[in-house]
Amino acid sequence: MTDPVAQIPDHDLLAEPRLVVEPGIAARVSSVVAPVLQGMGYRLVRIKVSGEAGCTVQIMAERPDGSMQIEDCEAISKALSPVLDIADPIDKAYRLEISSPGIDRPLVRRSDFERYAGHLAKIEMAVAHQGRKRFRGTLQGVKDNAVRLHRDDVQNEDDSDVLLVMEDIADARLVLTDELIAESMRRGKMAEREMKRNLGILPPPPSHAKNDAAGSNAPKPKLKGKAKAPARKPPKNTKQHRLAAERLRRGDIDPIEGE
Repeated sequence: MTDPVAQIPDHDLLAEPRLVVEPGIAARVSSVVAPVLQGMGYRLVRIKVSGEAGCTVQIMAERPDGSMQIEDCEAISKALSPVLDIADPIDKAYRLEISSPGIDRPLVRRSDFERYAGHLAKIEMAVAHQGRKRFRGTLQGVKDNAVRLHRDDVQNEDDSDVLLVMEDIADARLVLTDELIAESMRRGKMAEREMKRNLGILPPPPSHAKNDAAGSNAPKPKLKGKAKAPARKPPKNTKQHRLAAERLRRGDIDPIEGE
């Protein structure tokens, strides 16, 4: 799935305000944390202050592309600890936790709703829309100042598409699905490769290499002096084929002779 936010410069994404913010103590922590994160090249996603097992301050952050590695969490923790000690937004001892948004992440910015269009989400409104506050359905992007949602909990098609004003949203998050997991894994692998290239662990891509979107449809070079291999038929999902695939995996048969 193509990321519609990928063409937006990082500095614009870093400066993008959150539409869903926390009240009270978490808001005080946010005022201290958000500028530091932005200066480091990260975006604040959410702050949660809980009193379970003592006081815990959980800070959820991400890179502009939505990725987050363990190394990022460690760097943020080292940078924020002394800043929070000086600012002292909480008047008691607490434990600081830095985390990624996770797969079923909160949606707090306009770009979040655009980036995850096509995925299932749950939205809770601070201001009721058409007499209800809770909605569930597939994100369809953004129109003006509202989120487009195709509801999956109604029978009448006339009522299935709704526009929810972003400023009236109290909480929104993705719902865990197989498609979302696959998309998250793809993003994570791309971010890991990019980080390794920046650290010099991996060489940069060759100058003639195409990106994923262009390369998938690029014409393949023709081989000279070699006979063209016959096209192989797509496998059928029968018991015989599954057993043959298992034997092939174990190395019991030759892949050509076993067809």
